[in-house]
Amino acid sequence: ATFDPGVRTHLKRNPNYWKENAAHFDEIESLFIADVTARTAALQTGEIDVMANADLKTIHLLERSDKVQIIQTNGNKHLTLPMDTRQAPYDNNDVRLALKHAIDREEWLQKIYKGFGEIGNDHPIGPANIYQATDLEQTSFDPDKAKHFLKKAGLDKLDVTLHVADTAFEGAVDAGQLFQESAKKSGINIKIVREANDGYWSNVWMKKPWVASYWGGRPTEDWMFSQVWSAEAEWNEAFWKHERFNVLLVEARAELDSDKRRALYREMQQIARDEGGSIVPAFVAYIQAASDKIGLPEQLAGNWELDGHKNAERWWFK
Repeated sequence: ATFDPGVRTHLKRNPNYWKENAAHFDEIESLFIADVTARTAALQTGEIDVMANADLKTIHLLERSDKVQIIQTNGNKHLTLPMDTRQAPYDNNDVRLALKHAIDREEWLQKIYKGFGEIGNDHPIGPANIYQATDLEQTSFDPDKAKHFLKKAGLDKLDVTLHVADTAFEGAVDAGQLFQESAKKSGINIKIVREANDGYWSNVWMKKPWVASYWGGRPTEDWMFSQVWSAEAEWNEAFWKHERFNVLLVEARAELDSDKRRALYREMQQIARDEGGSIVPAFVAYIQAASDKIGLPEQLAGNWELDGHKNAERWWFK
């Protein structure tokens, strides 16, 4: 086996693999191909057998091919626009609320993601989580409300910079431009800076004050909140610290009564929506494409791309 992070992984089958009717390939090579056009071309010419993150702009062309199958899995993958809440203007929650009301989530979902997913409500608990608070009022695109929160922050206009790259999530650059347009109606001027895909996660994410990001989501509420939203989390991308939220996190972790636990997680989602440091515009489906030679199980995992990264174990050549 060879492992070159972010470049290539090459694995050979263990002849003594312990699971029956699994691990059907003799060997697997996983490549990181950042450019979606190059990925698509490699699939079409047979250089690769499957690709994650298909280009939604050209998905209809791939669908026409009888040699390619489109694989859609819905789950907890969500887009985030984390703000560094330690520094102005993002340390002011009224500014954060203004931005949350200045984004047209439905437009993002339809224009960028062709409807593959559902709109988000500024918390990370998704449709595959059992304690998702579906009864919380949806934060909607409302320029008047955005202006109201700007006024509360003592501002009549706002100039901010959003750093994006398509490696942050598919269509991030185009999505940023849609946000720029919708925010103008609230007196918010968003400068979109397109960063290089290479080095984005080490040079931009958690380094610049406002960035684009995404998460595959996690199977449990505690795992998601603990890894990204808790005060001491290493990947707390908004550098957000909320005393009540962190008390609830520990309480919910220990609560065995399901109804009580649901109420705790509901309050946490509400706090994230109303005071959190990230805009969460949408939960989007994983859209992958594979050669028609690839066999797939009936039920695919939706927690990460490529069948929850179990494709090496669960897929086969027909």
